[in-house]
Amino acid sequence: MSHDLVIREGLIVDGSGSEPYIGDVAIDDGFISAVGSVEGSGGEEIQADGAAISPGFIDLHTHLDAQIGWDPYLTPSSWHGVTTALLGNCAVTFAPCKPADREFLAEMMETVEDIPREAILSGLPWDWQSYGEYLDSIEKLDPAINVAGMVGHAAIRYYVMGARGIDENPNAEEMTEIARIAGESVRDGAIGFSTNRLPGHRLPDGRAIPGTYASPEELVAIAKKVGQYNGLMQTVPWYDAKAILSDLEYLGLEADAGKLRVLFSVVETASFGFDDPHQIVEDHRAQGHEIYGVTVPRPGGFVSNLKTNLMFPAFKALRALPIAERLQAIQSDEFRQQLIDAARADPGSERYAKSLRYMGAGDERPTYTRDRSDNLAKMAADVGEHPAETWLRVMLETKGAASFHVPFFNMNFEEVEKLMDRDWVVPGLGDAGAHVGQIMDSGWPSFLLAHWVRDEQRLSLSQAVHRMTARAAKVLGLNDRGLLSPGYKADINVFDPSAVEERVPTVETDFPHDNSRLVQRAVGYKATLVNGQVILRDDEHTGARAGQIIRSQC
Repeated sequence: MSHDLVIREGLIVDGSGSEPYIGDVAIDDGFISAVGSVEGSGGEEIQADGAAISPGFIDLHTHLDAQIGWDPYLTPSSWHGVTTALLGNCAVTFAPCKPADREFLAEMMETVEDIPREAILSGLPWDWQSYGEYLDSIEKLDPAINVAGMVGHAAIRYYVMGARGIDENPNAEEMTEIARIAGESVRDGAIGFSTNRLPGHRLPDGRAIPGTYASPEELVAIAKKVGQYNGLMQTVPWYDAKAILSDLEYLGLEADAGKLRVLFSVVETASFGFDDPHQIVEDHRAQGHEIYGVTVPRPGGFVSNLKTNLMFPAFKALRALPIAERLQAIQSDEFRQQLIDAARADPGSERYAKSLRYMGAGDERPTYTRDRSDNLAKMAADVGEHPAETWLRVMLETKGAASFHVPFFNMNFEEVEKLMDRDWVVPGLGDAGAHVGQIMDSGWPSFLLAHWVRDEQRLSLSQAVHRMTARAAKVLGLNDRGLLSPGYKADINVFDPSAVEERVPTVETDFPHDNSRLVQRAVGYKATLVNGQVILRDDEHTGARAGQIIRSQC
């Protein structure tokens, strides 16, 4: 018997968590047709040579809603083994949308997720009003990987209430309409609904986005309609010592009201100075509620380098320069001294230097594991320099290729490990497509495999793969992805566990209107298949665009 494609002699890590074994995988018509010992030949054959063969990874927290309009490869996610990405997190989406409201939604996305407004408005076709129509539109863009989407609370509120939806709660009629649209969006293909409780998610005028202070009654009404169509309900809670307690209780309220799956962004709280509150989630799960959390498996934070604007506050003259001119500018002794003098005069410079940890430069593997004391201030003290002087020297020595990390959550590795070991937590929360000039956490799958599996040996390969595949698929309610099993979609990674890892983030100018963004490459991926087609080979895209829009299964 012949097959479309056969992957030969790999370490099969099937996503179930069971022990890996050496075998083959056959693919026909975009589906896995055989796993184990495959006798027939393939029209194409990939020799794994002992490399791991796993299901494709699923990223449950992205903001690729806009980028899909101009980057069908959805980088950097697809460089890191991600074959399915969930859009529409944090309540901010581009549908439903009246034509007159496009600028409002674009500006809201810009201030919340740092995606340039002009790129959003010109880079998407904007040929929709409903969320189902948005999915129809992006399906025509032929993405390289699979995409599922959630409809956002902020967009629905504004669609129903207009500007009143920002500061006011809906009346009874409006609440019914908000819930109806949420449910019908899921009926029309959205995988779920997302809401936000974090006041820091703000509009351009500084007000919290619509729905941030929604009442429990509104959330319950929405949950009932979303659950009616087997949808998922996603929440960004506020990790404030007091607010988090009620926000976590709301998760149970939603799960109970809608009899649905609930997903929320979860982080360890030792970094914020208060006790772990997640027994509340454990208690709700003990009552049968299906609640899951998604967290990044390392410190999340900002990236400071010569091409971002995250540098010493006193470096105003450097930030004012075009990115392409900065390296040449700091070669001037006079200009460098001007910057150093400005930083010396700023009493906040020392505090800022203590927040920066050196990551690496160029084609190196980035370091995310430095202790808080191992920072730029210490680097400078060790050589008798002012921290600003050290930062500039490092940029010169690496020809602008160095980066520093400014972590602000999940900074306690011991607590991160405890969090990830909970059976309801899924790795992710990399925010791919968002915070493009500030944060680059999208390489989290490669970090999980390199750090937690290979370096620290705190996770087995099968455990790590299970969490990124079958467990994540369960959150989305998918029964045809997440496992290497006959009949499942052929979303597959072939990677070298001894080599897979991230590279230091870089800045590329490839967004519409010459906007720049942070990206992060990976190494160690021999092949990535989406629906049976090889979209990546030896860490490079092949040009194949085989992704599908994954719609709700009502």
